[in-house]
Amino acid sequence: MTVYSPKGKSTGAAVVVFPGGGYQDLAIDLEGTEVCDWLMGKGITCVLLKYRVPGEGQFPKSGPYPNSPMALEDAQRTVSLVRFHAAEWHIDPHKIGVLGFSAGGHLVAAMSTHFGHRLYSAVDAADNVSCRPDFAVAIYPGHLSLADNSFALNPDIESHITHETPPTFLLQNEDDSVDRVEDALSYYAALKKAGVPVEMHLYAHGGHAFGLRRTKLPVTGWPRLVETWLATLGMMSE
Repeated sequence: MTVYSPKGKSTGAAVVVFPGGGYQDLAIDLEGTEVCDWLMGKGITCVLLKYRVPGEGQFPKSGPYPNSPMALEDAQRTVSLVRFHAAEWHIDPHKIGVLGFSAGGHLVAAMSTHFGHRLYSAVDAADNVSCRPDFAVAIYPGHLSLADNSFALNPDIESHITHETPPTFLLQNEDDSVDRVEDALSYYAALKKAGVPVEMHLYAHGGHAFGLRRTKLPVTGWPRLVETWLATLGMMSE
């Protein structure tokens, strides 16, 4: 984990960023360092997580939790560490969120629904601190619907959604051929059914894996939508 602290006035909020990569690798710049530069400029402390991804070699391509617990273990540990060091890093311990893309968006949903049970044995005092995110942002998330063209949510996520699942922001393109629109829609419907505050934005065009890089399409304005949403939660000012 790498901590990026604002150079100017801090809002007190912090965001742990999960880059995408299909649980096989990490788009560490497109969906990581570039995102932290944006958030730092808005006065938000950013924590970039290089989580473990089992891929070729000694590890099988086992994908997301529960097939492989490593990424979720790392995410749980990181949120607890950020909250544990909140005073030292000038963070409000009640303003710690998660933001992820693609597979990282799935990890956002996993963290939002699996914070009550830690997947690993406690390492130190930081693991006695809650790993529940206070807010969650999932950008073109994957691995959430059961199958292509299915609006049935992955039961490992759905069965753990409660009123304590944090407020969530979702964004997806209808022409995304990697993570289908059904992934975001199925999660949105389940959150709404559980009474969790959720905001969702759908765009007709934009594809997949665009990160913060500007295009001519309307979806390129998504960072401003997130900023406005965070302001409504009291995480930053307009």
